[in-house]
Amino acid sequence: MQETIIAINSNGLDEKFEFNKVAKQASGAVMYRQGKAAIIAAVAIDEKPVDEDFLPLTVQYMERSYAAAKIPGGFIKRETKPGDFETLTSRIVDRSLRPLFPKGFHYPVTISIMVVSADSEVDMQVAALHAANAALFISDIPFSKSIAAVRVGMIADQIVINPTLDALASSTLDLLVVGSGSDMVMIEMRTLSSQDGALQVANELSESDLVEVIGRAGEAIAEATHAYEEAFTPFIRTPLLLALAEERVDEALYRYIQTNYTEAVEQAISHMAKSERSTELKKVRTRILEALEAEGKEADKELVSKVLDRFKSTIVRSMILDTGVRADGRAVDEVRPITIETNLLDSVHGSCLFTRGQTQALVTVTLGDKKDAQMYELITAPNSLSEHLMVHYNFPGYSVGEAKYIGAPGRRELGHGNLGKRALEPAVLLKGDETIRIVSEILESNGSSSMATICGGSMALRGANVGMTKLVAGIAMGLVTDGVRHEVLTDIMGLEDHDGDMDFKVAGTRDGITALQMDIKLGGIDLDLLKEALERATQGKNHILEIMESAQKDIVMSGALPSTEYFTVNPSKIGDIIGKAGATIREIIEKFEVSIDLDRDAGGVKVAGGDKAKVQAAKAHIESIASAPVRKQMVYEVGKSYQGKVKKIVDFGVFVEMPDGFDALLHISKVAKTRVNNLSERYSEGDDIEVIVMEQKGKKVELATVEFLA
Repeated sequence: MQETIIAINSNGLDEKFEFNKVAKQASGAVMYRQGKAAIIAAVAIDEKPVDEDFLPLTVQYMERSYAAAKIPGGFIKRETKPGDFETLTSRIVDRSLRPLFPKGFHYPVTISIMVVSADSEVDMQVAALHAANAALFISDIPFSKSIAAVRVGMIADQIVINPTLDALASSTLDLLVVGSGSDMVMIEMRTLSSQDGALQVANELSESDLVEVIGRAGEAIAEATHAYEEAFTPFIRTPLLLALAEERVDEALYRYIQTNYTEAVEQAISHMAKSERSTELKKVRTRILEALEAEGKEADKELVSKVLDRFKSTIVRSMILDTGVRADGRAVDEVRPITIETNLLDSVHGSCLFTRGQTQALVTVTLGDKKDAQMYELITAPNSLSEHLMVHYNFPGYSVGEAKYIGAPGRRELGHGNLGKRALEPAVLLKGDETIRIVSEILESNGSSSMATICGGSMALRGANVGMTKLVAGIAMGLVTDGVRHEVLTDIMGLEDHDGDMDFKVAGTRDGITALQMDIKLGGIDLDLLKEALERATQGKNHILEIMESAQKDIVMSGALPSTEYFTVNPSKIGDIIGKAGATIREIIEKFEVSIDLDRDAGGVKVAGGDKAKVQAAKAHIESIASAPVRKQMVYEVGKSYQGKVKKIVDFGVFVEMPDGFDALLHISKVAKTRVNNLSERYSEGDDIEVIVMEQKGKKVELATVEFLA
């Protein structure tokens, strides 16, 4: 196999794919280059399929520190666990490629994506997707489709396809769309806030504008996938002969269940708290097994479970498509009942218990300052960065009735927390160096706990008196289709997520969308269906916002909420507020029981404390210091004597307060020789003293005693 380099210029990206160069023993591999960035992507397959009915796909995106000419920080000088960006990028690649594998493909596949050279102007997520796609497409795994990814920005009201990272920093939109041909398989979107004078703007995107932007992205994807397939096809390896698992269902058993247990299954479905776990469905299975044994027929528990699950899925889907009624009796556009309780935790700055149907999230808000920010690094950034708004999502096993150890957050927890942050961040008004941590504890889950996190987080922020442009709500949409008919479902539960064809999460304010995430199980979705889902999502989102707005009126601020004052003074007065060696600021902190943060360059002052009256008093005291007239230092005549006052005695001399109020140093070497062992035996603080000026350089004045020069 000869080493070959393929250069493709598509959608503003100059990409090079080097085949037959690296990792030749893998099922498929590529060295991908864009700018100075280089990525090695390799695919491997285990030709022994798993028994379970799922695709065991593992994606690992890894950034090596040497790629940016860095040595890992900390005690251990090698890469250890992946960072959040690596984990989230792995999820994006997985979600984009998984829908394209053929049904019945149950062979373990690993896709390793390793960044070996970085470029601060290259979008590493798009690069990782394209590298993984190329390695998979030319591999010996039977895989006939190519995907393409485009990042879309909105810069100066103009749609920009694949902007550089620098350009994206000034964009009001960050939209990542992955598709194959004319179909879209994965979408992630967020808006970025901007300043309009003194006001922060959330830059929500309307549904019609979003459809237009996604349409533009779809055109770019179609062009790119065609170019990739045409360029990569000559390099496809001889495909492995891999048999696809057939859905083996005992038709006789299926008809037996359909004839005798349809009503029982329908009743069980109406009670199901989560699709993966259902006591009621297990009871039906037990009845079927007992009946088969009583009739002298073979009763295999695993087979009955599989056939029953297929029948259950058929019932769920046919109920929706035939009658427009869902398993829990709701209409297709109906949102489950919602209750909201705010500030129920006395020692917490802000809290909310948000319950929607059988999904419940306890969301808390904690306020901090710049020292509480999360430090992190990106391979495309030269310096460490600080995260001032954090959203942490926890999903314990008991929330779905599972006896499961609670460990470190996994990919799902990080992904849901990231989605919550992307939705809420445009509407949060951070003051100065304020840091906010939002934590969502999922107490019960039956569909869309990430959207409950967004709703509860928005209310908890209100409960903590955090400034927001508007309330933000989120809703999860689903889809059921038989290829001809389809129904878009509002506020899906776990059963509909498991047996449905789409998971589509939309979050935003009354004025539009701030974040969106879509995953498709069909292999793609067209623009018309996406538009219908967005319109239905807007109706559901506004319904939830109406309930949140009503609950907002009853919020009583927490007693644990700190009082904080932000104000500015003349930057030249910061030194006076600090005082000599920090004496003045320490005195203010101790006297008023507050914490103080100062910005020397901008003159910013932040005063915080548990007692609002003391915070106000500290602010007034600081402002009085800052408003005092500037003292001017006298110009002293060298050799002339002046009357001063002993202010402080130290080992090396005495600080003397001069007539102009400034301090001057009387060094021990300039004190008349006496029999005393130290200066404190001769002088006391507050004593009057006559001194002679030896020298003055700016504010520095050197003294001597009269006797010394006599």
